[in-house]
Amino acid sequence: MKFAVEVLGSVAEIMRAEIEAGKKAVSAGIGAAGEGLKLDWRGQVTGAGLGRRLGNAVRSATYPKGRNSLNAAAMVWTNAPKILSAFEQGATIRSKRGGFLAIPTPAAGTLPRGARITPAQWQQRTGLSLRLVVRPGKSLLLVAEARLNKGGRAIASRSKTGRGVATVPIFILVPQVRLAKRLDLLGAAERAISGVPAHILRAWST
Repeated sequence: MKFAVEVLGSVAEIMRAEIEAGKKAVSAGIGAAGEGLKLDWRGQVTGAGLGRRLGNAVRSATYPKGRNSLNAAAMVWTNAPKILSAFEQGATIRSKRGGFLAIPTPAAGTLPRGARITPAQWQQRTGLSLRLVVRPGKSLLLVAEARLNKGGRAIASRSKTGRGVATVPIFILVPQVRLAKRLDLLGAAERAISGVPAHILRAWST
């Protein structure tokens, strides 16, 4: 009888150890899958030329936090869902007021952290005035009498003679912009889900 109790106790210990190993493997595998998907999304965003800042808006987390579980789950999300959704599906952007969208040219420059500048911000920043140019059959332009610096950005000229000053296109006015599909976030998520068992097995064997 004593032998039977000792055997059952050993089996129980083995089972508990296996369960703990399973919890650890599942949590580690789920975490690896979530981290891999986050890096995939970030790579797609920066690879599409949308900027590192937008890429870093993609985050991930594994639950429950601070402990292993057979029911572990990972969540991958972005703090800029509307922007990424537009590039995931392709979208047509129109002015909210029914007017024109002002697309800055390289001569317009950018705001800090690469943010897109508006005509009002550009005029306030440079002290120059924008003038509308109508071109039959072509997009409208907002131009300024300015000088281009070495970086190709339009700036006010200090020359009293007007030397180096030219009519520079600062913004292109269009009624709408069609964003092409540039991301496949859903496809990456499906691949990450299908790879979860392999991640768990690798974690279990280590």
